Amino acid sequence: MAEIPRFPRRATFLKENRQTDTSRPLARVIFDHLEARADTNLSKILTIFITVLISLNIAAVVVGTLPWVELRFGGFLKGFEVFSVVVFTVEYLLRVATCTADPRYRGAFVGRLRFAMTGMALVDLVAILPFFLPMLVRLDLRFVRALRLFRLFRFFKMARYSESLQTLANVFRAKREELLITGFVVLILLVFSASAMFYIEHEKQPEVFSSIPAAMWWAIVTLTSVGYGDAYPVTTAGKFVAGFICVMGIGMVALPAGILASGFNEELGRGKPAKEPPQSDPPSGTFDTQEKNIVCPHCGKRL
Repeated sequence: MAEIPRFPRRATFLKENRQTDTSRPLARVIFDHLEARADTNLSKILTIFITVLISLNIAAVVVGTLPWVELRFGGFLKGFEVFSVVVFTVEYLLRVATCTADPRYRGAFVGRLRFAMTGMALVDLVAILPFFLPMLVRLDLRFVRALRLFRLFRFFKMARYSESLQTLANVFRAKREELLITGFVVLILLVFSASAMFYIEHEKQPEVFSSIPAAMWWAIVTLTSVGYGDAYPVTTAGKFVAGFICVMGIGMVALPAGILASGFNEELGRGKPAKEPPQSDPPSGTFDTQEKNIVCPHCGKRL
């Protein structure tokens, strides 16, 4: 009689798994934790910490523009900014240092350079660059204030930890060709509308439609169905052309919406498991072959 295989004891099983985890390179462990690939409590805590820190940074940038907040809590906001930059800088440097553990970024220099040029790595760099750039280069104060707005790019760091933003990025990536074609068509229609309105309305309204670039403002607000009313045609031909452009604008706005809706439907449908066909019940009095061979892993008796 063949010997029945038995499962290893729980202590032996955990010991073997622990040895397997510790045998992994440290760089790989760090990179997996930073990329939220490791299924551990430390990885979950790190993800929550970075997510909360990014959210608080966005709130600090927005609230910090209030004069009374900057006057009363300016020191605290600056300290929080320094703390956040230190955390984001350490995170960025660790990502660059350990990225070679990923097979896609093999190579001490070329691999790290390839990783540094990826979209999310550039977002991480832009998130900390406004803090260090004034220290390295002497800049005008107005330009320094403009650089502070780049701190809002830290919001895009959420894409590493948010499935919704990852889904949105996948949709834009999958439908980029259709969106580019739609954008090109809109650009052609914009130039045509501005040119036609310039030649029709220039003599009657030389101040409003002074040139084709000036007429583009009217074309943009008309194609997008906004219609500020600061520029409008007064001639009969101009009104006729404007009505045609308004109708075309409705279709041009609906095209990208339909493309994105189709992309979201495909992306969300891709994550759903396929339905298995219903299995027919076996005839009465018969048993499945697999059911006959099921045995208890401890005592060896058939179930």
